[in-house]
Amino acid sequence: MNPRPVLLHRDVVEGDRLPTLRHAVTASTVVLGALATRDWRPMHHDKDFAVERNGTRDIFLNTPNQAAWFERYITDWTGPLGRLGRVTFRMRDSVFPGDVMALDGAVSEVSVDDTGCGWIGLDLTLSVDGDTKSTASARVAVPVDDDDNPWDRRGERWRP
Repeated sequence: MNPRPVLLHRDVVEGDRLPTLRHAVTASTVVLGALATRDWRPMHHDKDFAVERNGTRDIFLNTPNQAAWFERYITDWTGPLGRLGRVTFRMRDSVFPGDVMALDGAVSEVSVDDTGCGWIGLDLTLSVDGDTKSTASARVAVPVDDDDNPWDRRGERWRP
């Protein structure tokens, strides 16, 4: 098996579009995400509670589950040497079993800081049938050349 290719800073320009990641959400997607994050609130695993008490159409993805999908999307694109500096996101609406999530993104900034760390700014969306459910922005470090590895940066050399 070949390792995933490494995205280098010099290969990215502002305005680049990331490939779309689609995922068909199932009840297992929702429940396993809630369990993994120790979120025992019933709206993430009990359909009757979600519908009757919360007034939603079904159980729905919790916040950490959506964060994990954004993180996966970013690191699938960067490859193994991409290192998240920060991710912020805003949930606008719920994602339910039966939905097909589409994660999309664009490069909003390409820069190198004064320590030589290569940074990529990203604007991201999670949508269902063209309806935006969440938006995010991220800052991710990627190698500036074949000899660089953002994971080796510590202390003053790592300023996310």
